[in-house]
Amino acid sequence: MRNAPDPPLDIFVIGGGINGAGIARDAAGRGLRVALCEQGDLASATSQASSKLIHGGLRYLERLELRLVRESLRERERLLHNAPHLVRPTEFLLPQTGSPRPAWMVRTGLWLYDHLKGRSVLPRSHTIELCGTTSPLLPEHRHAFVYPDCRVDDARLVILTAVDAASRGCSIWTHTRCVAAERRAGAWHVTLEAMGTGQRSTIQTRSIVNAAGPWVTRWLDVVGIRSARRIRLLKGSHIVVPRIAAGNDALLLQNDDGRVVFVIPFEDAFTLIGTTEVATAEPEHPECSAAETEYLCLAANRYLRTRVSPGDVLWSFAGVRPLVEDASKDASRVTRDYAFELDERDGLPLLSVFGGKLTTYRRLAERAIERVRPWLPGLQPSWTANAPLPGGDVASFAVLYRDLVERFPRLDPELLKRLARRHGTRTHRLLRGVQEPRDLGEHVGAHLWAREVRWLVEHEWATTVEDVIWRRSKAGLVLTAPQTERLAELLDDLRRTTSTMPSA
Repeated sequence: MRNAPDPPLDIFVIGGGINGAGIARDAAGRGLRVALCEQGDLASATSQASSKLIHGGLRYLERLELRLVRESLRERERLLHNAPHLVRPTEFLLPQTGSPRPAWMVRTGLWLYDHLKGRSVLPRSHTIELCGTTSPLLPEHRHAFVYPDCRVDDARLVILTAVDAASRGCSIWTHTRCVAAERRAGAWHVTLEAMGTGQRSTIQTRSIVNAAGPWVTRWLDVVGIRSARRIRLLKGSHIVVPRIAAGNDALLLQNDDGRVVFVIPFEDAFTLIGTTEVATAEPEHPECSAAETEYLCLAANRYLRTRVSPGDVLWSFAGVRPLVEDASKDASRVTRDYAFELDERDGLPLLSVFGGKLTTYRRLAERAIERVRPWLPGLQPSWTANAPLPGGDVASFAVLYRDLVERFPRLDPELLKRLARRHGTRTHRLLRGVQEPRDLGEHVGAHLWAREVRWLVEHEWATTVEDVIWRRSKAGLVLTAPQTERLAELLDDLRRTTSTMPSA
């Protein structure tokens, strides 16, 4: 990390989750001088621990959050178009149970869901009769509603958003904490600290966007700014088990406490089950508790033919969601919408972001930049609505995959599929000069080769084993302990020979 050169930055973004990355990308693409700092790895907190969905939020209709649902559905459509390698259309089965929500209520909600989205490439909802021999559900569940939504690798969405920001001139500083900021002599003077060494440096900027997620109010306290808004921290946990059923359908299950639980195909051989909602006071190091695991297993077992027990859990994860406090007694009814707070003293704005959800990050970013527009003369127009994310400049995933198989006939088609999902059309650059498997270098395991590991270090800010196997891939689900140790050795070698400032 190094001091930003004169003149001062236009915008300095704090937080490398989905909102911070989205804001940095939007700002950089409007011709602004932008930098972003993140105290850990990109997507290392809330943004890697979602239910992996790009969705409208069917259950938000119960709270009549029509604007949020409409915006989410429109953003879902944009992401389908702009990131076809990352975003996968998925049909969700919602069994008709009559409780706790009667069928007429669900049917009405789905009708609204269909009509709020406007024009869409996805089909409308409908009802089906389940076949007892092929249905993943218990025999008593004979009818289900079917509706479309999408799933995504949430961490890769963050990372590719940051890659695009960097390609447009944004400086990305990971493992860097903002420890102080003060208005002085016509600029913000910001003190940064490298997490590994404790080395400090300073930058100047005309404005700050505080997108620190669960730490948003804590950071304001550090710099001595009192916020009128509060957030409610809720821990959401998920479990991953061996694949429950064939096919790509997901399930939305109504639990007897009124909440819903998703059962979603995950990384080909696995099933993701979540989520919980547990109040917490601390955002650091959340873990899925034994009680939460039991809760998710019981919720699934009310519906599934294949029984799930805590002993089946191969991996679990938890994230802390920073929701805008609205005094709701029921945690499940706290809004998932977002809000801004602007402190504009001395003509040096500080914009803080509260709440938000993965699906609406692009629109949130667009609105955030508009809020600080008065202090950014010459700001270029918004541009992200129809701009593909890195690797997304292709008509469909099927077209991309077919092209890769034809171009690299001697490589394993399964490897090409995984690379295409992670990198999209950038896979061609990653594989430039490759003819044979041996050209990929050492095979670490789980379709992870030395050539891709180098790419992740050089182009995507990966520095640790966890960065590689959980955020830039999900190889951690299948890598053995010796393979993981070998990956650590490979990363040590790469760190000694690779610049710490990735190129786009």
